[in-house]
Amino acid sequence: MRRLPIYLLIDVSGSMYGEPIEAVKNGMQLLHSTLRKDPQALEKAFLSVITFGDRANQTVPLTEVAAFKPPQISAGGGTSLGAALKSVVEAAGREVAKGTAEEKGDYKPLVFLMTDGEPTDSIDKPIEDFKKASWGVVVACAAGSHVNTSVLQKIAGGNVLKLDTCDSNSIGAFFKFVSSSIAAVSKKVDSGSDSGAFSELPPPPPEISLLKP
Repeated sequence: MRRLPIYLLIDVSGSMYGEPIEAVKNGMQLLHSTLRKDPQALEKAFLSVITFGDRANQTVPLTEVAAFKPPQISAGGGTSLGAALKSVVEAAGREVAKGTAEEKGDYKPLVFLMTDGEPTDSIDKPIEDFKKASWGVVVACAAGSHVNTSVLQKIAGGNVLKLDTCDSNSIGAFFKFVSSSIAAVSKKVDSGSDSGAFSELPPPPPEISLLKP
């Protein structure tokens, strides 16, 4: 079976302490419960979570939706976005099955990145290596007003979302968007086509704006 890999890169730096990190926990629970009710996502989607604070950590390896358990996370430390990009490239290299002449591999992975701040580690080489890898859809979300959106645009091109605040409503809206996006792509690949462009994903909800390149 061809899997649809999804990597969630979540900022757990100190500035996410309090309401934001609790909203992320609730968002992942919502994401999981929503996908469990979707037949195509339940069959096709595999989820992984990579958190980044002082360092990046793949807290959940690529796991089928039915067996996925949202990780226990806490906020603290810096914003090691470069380490997170390196981690997802390495994880996809290990976990995503490549195609052969006899058999198709997994679908190209979807990457959803959310951060509320400025990277505190080296970013140029990790972005370069990330861009060389093969992805289906990459979406980056700037949560709040302290994010370097130009860095996110280097990572995700025109697929950068903006939350005005880091409150529970805004972060919850982002996870609803992630859920609907995964469901849409799962349905698309279930019909026989490959993971598509951002323009084919659902429009962001009112709490989220799409930054223009």
